[in-house]
Order: sequence, then structure tokens, then C-alpha cells
Amino acid sequence: MLAFLVQRIGQAILVMFVISVISFAIQDGLGDPLRQMVGQSVSEAEREQLREDLGLNDPFLVQYVRFAGNAIQGDLGNSYFYGEPTMDVILEHLPATLELVIAASLIIGLLSVPIGVYAAIRPRAWLSKFFMGVSTVGISIPVFLTAIVLIQLFSIGVTVTWFPSDTGWGQWLNELFSTEGGMPSYGRGGELTHLFGTWHSNFFSWDGLMHLLLPAVSLASIMLPLFIRLIRAEMMEVLQSDYIRYAQAKGIAPGRINFLHALKNTMLPVITVGGVQLGIMVAYTILTETVFQWPGVGLMFLEAITRSDIPLIVSYLMIVGLIFVITNTVVDLVYGLVNPTVKLTGKKA
Repeated sequence: MLAFLVQRIGQAILVMFVISVISFAIQDGLGDPLRQMVGQSVSEAEREQLREDLGLNDPFLVQYVRFAGNAIQGDLGNSYFYGEPTMDVILEHLPATLELVIAASLIIGLLSVPIGVYAAIRPRAWLSKFFMGVSTVGISIPVFLTAIVLIQLFSIGVTVTWFPSDTGWGQWLNELFSTEGGMPSYGRGGELTHLFGTWHSNFFSWDGLMHLLLPAVSLASIMLPLFIRLIRAEMMEVLQSDYIRYAQAKGIAPGRINFLHALKNTMLPVITVGGVQLGIMVAYTILTETVFQWPGVGLMFLEAITRSDIPLIVSYLMIVGLIFVITNTVVDLVYGLVNPTVKLTGKKA
């Protein structure tokens, strides 16, 4: 275990080094930082002096070494727009994004496992065919379109037109989710539960949960069809294995075979894909947060691009890269818990 951790830390450092070089190198293509720092009335001589003072005229290697030295100490520069350290800005927006990703992951886990297992055990059932058909359509629909449709169906002031407005599901859904006639569509809500510092949560109040539900469902719609199909395919392959046939021949209960033996081995590739996709979801939140005006790092990153806030853009790329590295390391560690016969070195015991 210790040797594995040392190896993974070394790989993580190498990956973060590459990410830092790429992130720092693209700064020149993002615009002139002085444009955001000074006004039009500043003379060209003053601009050149400021450029010299900031070290922008130094060679690339000198600038990168200075940037890397500050980054190791947790200093990724100051945001041009906010006038604060970029880490403070990111940490202020990060809870909203993590909360959205956690909620979407819970939806994916609670739905994909039972649906995928059922579709594998009963592949010819009409319900299995229905789930597979819906998952095929779901993979093809972009997240922003899903978000817009959900807003049109369930947001404040919009009636579900598939059913009568005075009776049926339309009125029931509107009365259930909000006293104002529908579900909230934008922002995190006004009743956030204080945790610590500037971190607040939507999970501990009804108003917060209602604001969280639509964005979480939209974000989950990206990965949910993929996981349903992956679990079904892996489960069907495992059910054809010799040890499963042997267990069936011994007369072991089908439930024990399906959910103890087959499902456990099915989850290994699912964990692999899930770890990678969890990091990808952090990046996918850009579209979801934009549509719902969710104040997370995705919306912050998009606004930083619009404002040419270069330090904030570089910091975002560094933090997202770090999340990927940590997630993949945790996934490798979980391998040993799910299947002890798999060594962390990648060889079978």
C-alpha cells in the first residue's frame, strides 16, 4: 500500500506539472492582462513600466518558475475582476459545484444500479426494452437541452401542459414543489444552511432541495444512460461466466447469485468509469450552471473567459486537474475494497 501511494503521488506530481505548464502557456492566447488592470487613459509608457514591474517581459521559463513557486505555496495570483486571490474566489464558488455533482451522483447511483441489473437479469422484458430505449435517447440529448426542457415543464409560472391545468399531474406537481406555481429554476435559493466559513448547503432545507433538484437531474442526465448501459452489459457478461453457471448448478438462490456474486464483479469496471466520469462532471457543470445560473465554479469560469480574467482561468484549470488526479487515485484505492484479489500493482493475487 505504501509503495502504491508513493508511486501514485509521483504520478500525480508529474500530471500536475504538465497541467500547470499547459495552463500557464495558454495565457498569451487569452488576451492582454493589462487591459483588465488599467484604463484607457494610461499612457503607453506607463503600460510598459507596469508590464516590466509585473515581470511580463521576462522569458517564459522565468515567468513559469515564478508562477510554479507561488502555486506550491497556494498562491495562484489575484483575480483581475474580483480583486481577490483566485483561490479565495474558487473556494467561494466550489461548494455549489460540489453539491451539484454530489446530488447528480446520488441520482445516478440510485437509478443506474437497479435499472441496469434488472435489464441484465430480464433482458427480454418490456420494461428492460423501455429502459434501454430511453437510455439511447438520453445519450443523444445534450445537457443544455435537457435543462431547458425541465425549466419549461416545471419552473415557476409554467404549467405542465401534458395534463389539464385544473386537475391531474400538472396541478399536483406545481402544488407539491412550490406555492408560487412551479419549481424554482435559477440560483441556489435563499434558505441555505450555514456549515462553516463561507460554505453553505442546499441539502438541509426544503427550499434548497427544490432549487437543487432540476440542476442535479439535468447534470445526471449526461451520465445516467451511460451507466445503465454499462452495468447491463457488464452484468450480462458476468452472468455467462463459468463460476455463475456453477453456482446455479449448485442450487444457490438466484438473488444471492445476482446481487452477491455477479454484481460485485460487475462493479469493478463501473468504478473505473465512474471515477473518471465524476471528474468530467465537474467540467460538465459549465453548461448546467449557465442555464440555471447556479453560482458554481463552472459559471465562474465562463464569466472569467468573458472578462479575460486570466489568473482565474488558469486557477480553474489547475483545480479541475487536481480534482481529476485525486479522483483517479481514490478509484485505484477502492479497487482493493471491492475485490481483494486485485492487487494495487495491477496483478492478480
